[in-house]
Amino acid sequence: MASENAFESILTTLPKPGGGEFGKYYSLPALNDSRIDKLPYSIRILLESAIRNCDEFQVTKRDVEKIIDWVNTAPKQVEIPFKPARVLLQDFTGVPAVVDLACMRDAMNKLGSDSDKINPLVPVDLVIDHSVQVDVARSENAVQANMELEFHRNKERFAFLRWGSTAFHNMLVVPPGSGIVHQVNLEYLARVVFNSGGLLYPDSVVGTDSHTTMIDGLGVAGWGVGGIEAEATMLGQPMSMVLPGVVGFKLSGKLKNGVTATDLVLTITQMLRKHGVVGKFVEFYGEGMSELSLADRATIANMSPEYGATMGFFPVDHVTLQYLKLTGRSEETVAMIESYLRANNMFVDYSQAQTERVYSSYLQLNLEDVEPCVSGPKRPHDRVVLKEMKADWHSCLNAKVGFKGFAVPKESLNKVVEFSFHGTPAKIKHGDVVIAAITSCTNTSNPSVMLGAALVAKKACDLGLEVKPWIKTSLAPGSGVVTKYLQKSGLQPYLNQLGFNIVGYGCTTCIGNSGDLDESVATAISENDIVAAAVLSGNRNFEGRVHPLTRANYLASPPLVVAYALSGTVDINFESEPIGTGKDGKEVFFKDIWPSNEEIAAVVQSSVLPDMFKATYEAITKGNPMWNQLSVPSSTLYTWDPKSTYIHEPPYFKDMTMDPPGPHGVIDAYCLLNFGDSITTDHISPAGSIHKDSPAAKYLMEHGVDRRDFNSYGSRRGNDEVMARGTFANIRLVNKLLKGETGPRTIHIPTGEKLSVFDAAMRYKSQGQDTVILAGAEYGSGSSRDWAAKGPMLLGVKAVIAKSFERIHRSNLVGMGLIPLCFKIGEDAETIGLTGHERFSIDLPSSVAEIKPGQDVTVVTDNGKSFTCTLRFDTEVELAYFNHGGILQYVIRNLINQRS
Repeated sequence: MASENAFESILTTLPKPGGGEFGKYYSLPALNDSRIDKLPYSIRILLESAIRNCDEFQVTKRDVEKIIDWVNTAPKQVEIPFKPARVLLQDFTGVPAVVDLACMRDAMNKLGSDSDKINPLVPVDLVIDHSVQVDVARSENAVQANMELEFHRNKERFAFLRWGSTAFHNMLVVPPGSGIVHQVNLEYLARVVFNSGGLLYPDSVVGTDSHTTMIDGLGVAGWGVGGIEAEATMLGQPMSMVLPGVVGFKLSGKLKNGVTATDLVLTITQMLRKHGVVGKFVEFYGEGMSELSLADRATIANMSPEYGATMGFFPVDHVTLQYLKLTGRSEETVAMIESYLRANNMFVDYSQAQTERVYSSYLQLNLEDVEPCVSGPKRPHDRVVLKEMKADWHSCLNAKVGFKGFAVPKESLNKVVEFSFHGTPAKIKHGDVVIAAITSCTNTSNPSVMLGAALVAKKACDLGLEVKPWIKTSLAPGSGVVTKYLQKSGLQPYLNQLGFNIVGYGCTTCIGNSGDLDESVATAISENDIVAAAVLSGNRNFEGRVHPLTRANYLASPPLVVAYALSGTVDINFESEPIGTGKDGKEVFFKDIWPSNEEIAAVVQSSVLPDMFKATYEAITKGNPMWNQLSVPSSTLYTWDPKSTYIHEPPYFKDMTMDPPGPHGVIDAYCLLNFGDSITTDHISPAGSIHKDSPAAKYLMEHGVDRRDFNSYGSRRGNDEVMARGTFANIRLVNKLLKGETGPRTIHIPTGEKLSVFDAAMRYKSQGQDTVILAGAEYGSGSSRDWAAKGPMLLGVKAVIAKSFERIHRSNLVGMGLIPLCFKIGEDAETIGLTGHERFSIDLPSSVAEIKPGQDVTVVTDNGKSFTCTLRFDTEVELAYFNHGGILQYVIRNLINQRS
C-alpha cells in the first residue's frame, strides 16, 4: 500500500523576493546528483513528477533512479510511471470520456459500490471547440449563423457535457464558441507551474487530441493519449510509459524575409520524419531560439504527430515569460513561475553559459536555409519547395496512384471542363482550387502568419484582385483574440472582401467540415474526374479527410492560402507566372502582394495587446446565452435515453463481474480487412460527413433522423451504435481483399459476398466467429481517436497484425482489450504469402503471469502457414489491462478493491 513520500527531505520553501513564500517544492538540486545537470529539460519534468508522487506503491524510488540514470536506462526501453498534472479533453473526445465516466458510475452502482466516488482525481479541462460545418460563409453574419446551426444540431451533446460539468467534481468545461482546445490551452488554461495548496510543481498535461503537443511550445510537457488512457489518468492511475529517448534539435540563424513559421514547421516535419523520432521526445535548443516567437514555437510543437514524436519541447525561457504576460497572466503568477523554474533548474537563461545537455541523437538547422514551401498532395511530411510546386504538381498528375500520384491519362492532362455557376460561365481543370481555408488548429495561434495573410489580402484588394466565387473560402480562428487583433489592425475587411469571413471558432476544413461545395462545382468535378485541390493552413491532409471531391490537398501558411485562392490553381509557378490581372489591366505577381517581415512585425506590435486576451477569457466564465439556457438534470447518475442518436450507453461493462476474464488467444479467426501501409485513424474512424448510403446513415434514418440532420461522425461520438457503423467507413479505404476497389467494403470470406465492413463484421459476430486485421507500417497514424480502437472492438476484432503501429493507437488497442502484434522486421503479409483468405490462430498462455511484454508469439493459419510476431503489450501494466478485458474495467475493479 501507499506510504509517505520517500523524498520528504528535499521538500524546500520557495521565498518571494519581497518577503514571504510562494510555497514548497521538491528540489532537484537538493539531491546533489550531477547526472541531473545533464538531463534534457523534458526528462527533468518526468523526474520531478516521479519524486513528488513517490509513495513506494504507484511510484517507487527505483522508478526515480531509472529517470535520473536516463543516459543509461533510456536505450534499454525501461518502463516508468508518470502522473501528469492535469488532463485536457476536447469536445469530440470529451463526450465519449464523459459517457464512459457515466457508465463507470452505473457499473460501480450495479456492483454495489459507492458510484459517486467516480470523480476526476486529477484536474480536467474540457474545451467544447465544437466542429463548425462551414455551411454559411462569405457573409458578415457567418459566425452567428454557424453557431445557431451548431446548437441546433448539437444541443443534446452540449447539454450532456454541461451535465458532466456539474455531476463531476474537478472538471472545468469551457463553453462552445470560445476557441479551439489547443489555442485555449495555450492562451488561458496552461499553468506552466501549478500552485496546489502551497505545493509548487511543473504543469504537465495529457490530452485526448494528438495536437495537445502544441502546449510544448510553452514549456509545458504535454502529448496526446487515447480517450481511454486519459480517463484512467483522470481517476488517479499513473500512466505507464517507456522512458523515451530525446532528440536534441539545435536551431541557429534567423528566417529569411518572406519565410513564415509554417514554412519552418513543414521543413522540420520532413527532417524529423527522415531522422525517425517515433516514441521519442524532441527538445529544441540553440541560439536560434531567441529568433522564434512563442507562437512560432507552438506551431512547431503542434505538428509533433506529423513528424511522429511524442513531444516537440521548448523549455521555458524569457520568451515564454513575455508570452505569459502578453496573454494576461498576472505579474505575481509570472514571478512565481520564473522563481520556481530557476530554483529547480528548469529555466533556460540564454544570457548565461549553458551546461551541455546529453541527448540520444542530434539534429541541427540553420533557420536561414528554410525556404517557402507547402506539403502534399496527400501527406503532411511530403514537403514541396514553393518554386518547385508547378513541376511537382505535373509529376503527381502523371505518376501512378500513390501518396504522390494520381495516374491521370495523358490525353486528359489538359482537360478543361466548362460549367455554369449561378448563370455565370465558368471553367475548371486539374489542380484548380475549390477550397481555400485558414483553419484553426496549427496557425491561428500565430499572429505573424494571420496578420501576414491579412496584409496579402489588403495588397490584393488594393490592386483589384478577386477570388473566384466558386472557391469555398473560410477563416476559422482558434480563439476570439484573433478576431480582436484583426479588427484592431483594420485588415479584417480585406479578408472579408476576398471571401475569408470568420465562420466560427473551432475545427473546420482540416477535419472534413468544409461543408458542401456548390452543386454545379461538385458535378463538374465528379462527372469529369477532375483532380481538384484544397489549400488549407491545417496540419492534416490525408486522403478523404478534407473533402471527398478534393483529391489533392495541400498544407500551406495562411498567407499562401490567400495567394492560392487568388491564383485559383496549384498549377502555377509563383516566381514567373502572374496571379491575376489588376484593375489597371496589368499582370499582378506573387511578389506584388507578399508583405515583408518588417511590415508584418509592425502590425503585430501595434495590434496584439494583453487586454484582448483578458477580455476574451473573462467571457468564458460567463458562457453565452445559448449555453446558459441549456436544461441540465441535477442527478449524478445519468438517465440514458434509448432513443437518443447522440448519447447512448455503450456495452463495455455489460455482465461485468469483479473477477477479471483473463487473457485470451484467438482461434480460427477470419480476416476482416487486409491493409497496406499508412492506414490512419481517419480511415479507421472518420470524423467527417456521414455518407448517405452508409450503415450509419441507414441507422439514423431508421431512428427518424433526416439526412440534413445527420451531422458528422465526430459530433456523434457519444453514440456507440453510430460509431460502430462508422468504423472503416472512409470512402478512400483501400482493402486488399477487394483487389483494387476503393471504399468501405470487404469480402465476407465464407460466402465470398461483398458487404459493407459493418455488415460483414456483424455476420461474423452473429455466427460466433472472431476476426483479425492485417496491416502494413504506421497503422493508426493521425489523430488520437479512441473510437479507432473502440469501433473495431465492437465489430468483434480480436487482434491487429501490422508491420508497425502509431504510438497512441497501439495504446488505445490495448486499452480496449485487443491484441496488437507486429510482424518481424523484414516481414509482412505479402512476404509471408498471406492473402487474407486464411483463418488465423494466435496462441497465448491462459495465465497473464506467463505472458511477458514484447515476447514472441506464433500465428498459425488454416492452410499450414506459421509465422512469428512480436506481442506489442509493452509494459506489465498493459498486460494487467489485457487481463481485465480493458483499461476501464481494470480501473473500476481497482477502485472498488481500494475502497472495500
